[in-house]
Amino acid sequence: MSSESKKKRVQFRAPRGLVDRADALAAVFETDRTDILISALRDYLRDAAHSDEVKQEIAEAFYDDDITFEELKDLVGHEEAANFRLLKEQLTDEFVDEVAEELADS
Repeated sequence: MSSESKKKRVQFRAPRGLVDRADALAAVFETDRTDILISALRDYLRDAAHSDEVKQEIAEAFYDDDITFEELKDLVGHEEAANFRLLKEQLTDEFVDEVAEELADS
């Protein structure tokens, strides 16, 4: 079962006007509020993943071990996540020490 097909119940408070607008849009499309909110959230996350500023924040969270590689992959895609992981490995203290030794020896 993919992560898209698994459901998780969430509850949150939102401004009444925003909820009313979602309900009105749901009526237009003959669907329910949940479908409108899921669509909006999906669009927001897709757009955020393409923002350079947001990508930088995501990368920093990964470098600081605030998110896992799997979470990183979900946010930016496999290829970009792999690049961030490679850079993180290159930036470890051990790597920096090795480069410093190489430079000192040359």
